[in-house]
Amino acid sequence: MPKPHKFDKFLKAMLTMFGIGYSKYAPGTLASFTTCIIYLLIFYLSSNTLALFLFYYNPEYVVYFLIIITISSINLINDRSFRDKFAKLFKKNDPKEIVIDEFIGQSIPIISYWYFNFGVANDSFKNASSFFYFNSFWAWIITSFILFRFFDILKPYPINIIDKKMKSGLGIMLDDIIAGIYSTIAGFIIWTLWF
Repeated sequence: MPKPHKFDKFLKAMLTMFGIGYSKYAPGTLASFTTCIIYLLIFYLSSNTLALFLFYYNPEYVVYFLIIITISSINLINDRSFRDKFAKLFKKNDPKEIVIDEFIGQSIPIISYWYFNFGVANDSFKNASSFFYFNSFWAWIITSFILFRFFDILKPYPINIIDKKMKSGLGIMLDDIIAGIYSTIAGFIIWTLWF
């Protein structure tokens, strides 16, 4: 069995969101929650940090970053030599320790905030701020977290089919991507009708 190099270990850490995937209790939910915290930090620190400022006002950079992470994760999971190096991690077809897919899926509705806030649902988001008595981003984070966990756990069509039939790296990532898209659509509908 080939020995992993330091960079291999870093890549493994990325797949497990730096150890979050090893949590005994609901690693997927914990990964989603951590993702929400990361974006909240970007939101609140963006005025003080140039890099975060660029992310906040140029969300397409975040999209590019997520695309790179997604493609890299799919390739890693499908890479036979990488799987051999970390055989314990890949005993199952969809190891619960790999939670980078939760990060990608949860990111989709959160990033959509910038589009909704400055675009089609601007009034709804302003009304939400006054309704919740705090920043609308907080409200959207909570909404997207609840909806993403709902769709990720319930697994409506076609997520359930992908989860059962596609055992590749693409399948591991795709079910969470679709859950993220569903939660974005559901969140938009709820906010538009409610506010």
